[in-house]
Parts: sequence; structure tokens; C-alpha cells
Amino acid sequence: MHEHIMPTYASLAIRFTKGAGSWLWDEKGDKYLDALSGIAVCGLGHAHPEVAAAISEQAQTLVHTSNLYYIEKQELLANKLCDLTEMNDVFFANSGAEANEAAIKIARRFAAKKGLSQPIIITMNGSFHGRTLATLTATGNELIKEGFAPLPTGFCHLPDNDIPALEAFIDQHDNIAAILVEPIQGESGVNIPASNYLNKLRQLCDQHDFLLMLDEIQTGMGRTGTFLASQQNGIKADVVTLAKALGNGVPIGACLTQGKATGLLTSGSHGSTFGGNPLACAAALCVLEVLQRDQLADRAKQLGEKIVRSFKLALQHCEHVVDIRHKGLMIAIELKKPCTELVSQAAEKKLLINVAGGNRVRLLPPLTMTDQEANQVVDIVSNLIIAH
Repeated sequence: MHEHIMPTYASLAIRFTKGAGSWLWDEKGDKYLDALSGIAVCGLGHAHPEVAAAISEQAQTLVHTSNLYYIEKQELLANKLCDLTEMNDVFFANSGAEANEAAIKIARRFAAKKGLSQPIIITMNGSFHGRTLATLTATGNELIKEGFAPLPTGFCHLPDNDIPALEAFIDQHDNIAAILVEPIQGESGVNIPASNYLNKLRQLCDQHDFLLMLDEIQTGMGRTGTFLASQQNGIKADVVTLAKALGNGVPIGACLTQGKATGLLTSGSHGSTFGGNPLACAAALCVLEVLQRDQLADRAKQLGEKIVRSFKLALQHCEHVVDIRHKGLMIAIELKKPCTELVSQAAEKKLLINVAGGNRVRLLPPLTMTDQEANQVVDIVSNLIIAH
């Protein structure tokens, strides 16, 4: 089917040709309801008219100059992101993996400044931080590392949401530079930690002079009910990474710093040919404007609560449902048995969903999804689960 494309994805045999809002159309003209948003990318839905207009206008004006020169929209975007997050500065990249690579380099620079030899970055079991060699190593999933040895050193994986295990590890090591975590683990099935987990991480990092680095690539951009998920804890990380929904489909990533992480990357120490070019920044600026104007973070919170209430009602007597959990529009329904076939079954019903961790139905709808569309998602998914 894809003669010249490397088979890195087990893709469904569907070719989409256009989209609008929560909907996609394939080459046959069939219409699909998208409850995955391109894996949390199209937070404003598909073909958002204002984003399309911003991209078109910029493409007709100036697409690229390189970072050898000042880029006005990059400066505007950096200012806006820092206003929204209370961070200090931004490095722009093209993806979440690249944003996390920048974070890892910042941690290494921080360690060098402190005189640490063989520094360690602590990450968590079940985490996902990207597929470059460094971010692959940071990821707490051994399966996706298979066949890529030797991997970079300097990472240690601990149980997520386990402060005693973290404290015990800290007591035994004097070369820790940073802790890198997702506020909510997305790829392994929407694993939500204790409500004070991030606060305790912040306290430990302050106490021991580590960097707290939060991967908000999937949780950020309003998806969990606030612009950053960590804002619900009233804390600031030293480093925050963003991507996915930042450009609503246009590739862009961002690594933000504040406090002791600021100023560690200097001229010549890092870079990106395409990172933060005028086209990507024009798209991202429009996304932020719409996100704020339409109060879509609040919408994500309210709609997520409505969807989960409906699921709990529909599935209350379904014995093979283990848990239904969410934060905003990051939603998971965990089953007692594997359920990967539900993806293709849902597609037959013209609904796009995901299964994470083998037995967790994962939903990441657009923040612009209507109540009626959400009801359709609940009805189809509930019926599939009950019949499973």
C-alpha cells in the first residue's frame, strides 16, 4: 500500500482528504468523527478558518529567513507564551521530541555548571518523551528502545507517582541534575498522579537544587482545563516543553525556562534551522489568540466532566471496565483485557479513537467539539465496550 514509505506505523487503511472541526472525510467521501485530534494536535479542530487564514497570509509574505536574523512573530510568540506561563524565555523547535532534547541539554549544562560528573536525569516508568536517541532513552518504556543500543547514558527510571521511591533514590545519589516528568502520562494510558505529586516534586527539586522539567507536550495548550496542567498545582517548573497543539497541525515545539534554568543555552550551544520560523509562529500566535478568546481551556474542563459523567452512567454495569479517568479532555477507559481491536471497530462506525497500553481506550477530542458530537462519541464507544 505504501511502497516507498518506511513501515514505522501500523496505519489503518484510510486516506483522509479534508477536515472541518471535529470531522474528517476520506477519499470515498465517508465522514468520520475525530475523537483523537491527530493525537492531541488539532485542539481547535481541523481546518480552523482563522488558523488557515493566518498560515495563508504568512505564506504569501515570508515563510523562512533562519534564526541568523530577528523574526518578529517569533518574538511575539515568545512574549505571549511567557505571559501565559510566567516563564522567562523560549527556544523554538519543530516537535515535542526536539523541545525535550533542548530540555535535556539544559539539564546537562546545569550539571556542568554545578561540577557534577556523570549527571543523572530522573524520568518515570511509563513515560514518553520522544523518539530521538536521547528522548527515547528518557522514555520509560523498554519496548520502544529495542534494537537501538547503545543508548545515551545519564537517565534513571523510577516508579511514577511514588515519592518514597524517589526520596530513597535521591538519598543514594549525589549526581542528580533534574527530574523530567509528564504531569499526566498520556501514551501509557492517561495515568493521573496524586493531586499533590507535582508540588512534592517541586519541593524536592528546591531542597536538593535539581531542575524540575515538565513535559507538557500532551497536557498543555488548555487540554486539561488550564493552559498548563501544572498550573492547577500552583507551581512553576524550571523547564516546560510544549508542542502538539501549539500549531494546530503546523510543526512547532517550544522549550521554556525560568529561574536557574534561564541563560544556560547560549549562542552556538543549540539551534534549529526551521525552529520558530515565521510560518510556524504565525500559526501558533493564531492558536493562542483563539484559545484565549474562546476560553477553550474552560471548555475542555467542562466538556471532559460531561463526557466522563456520561461514560460512567452508560458503563456502570459493565464488569470488564476497571476505571474511567480524565483531566479535562484527556480521557481513558481502562478495561480488564486487551482491546486494541476497538480502534478498527470504531473506525467501522466512522469514529476515530486510540488504545494505549493495550487495554485503555484513550480519547483526546478537539477542545472545540460540540455537546452533540461528544454524545455521539460516548454512544459509539460505550456500545463497543459493552459488546467487547
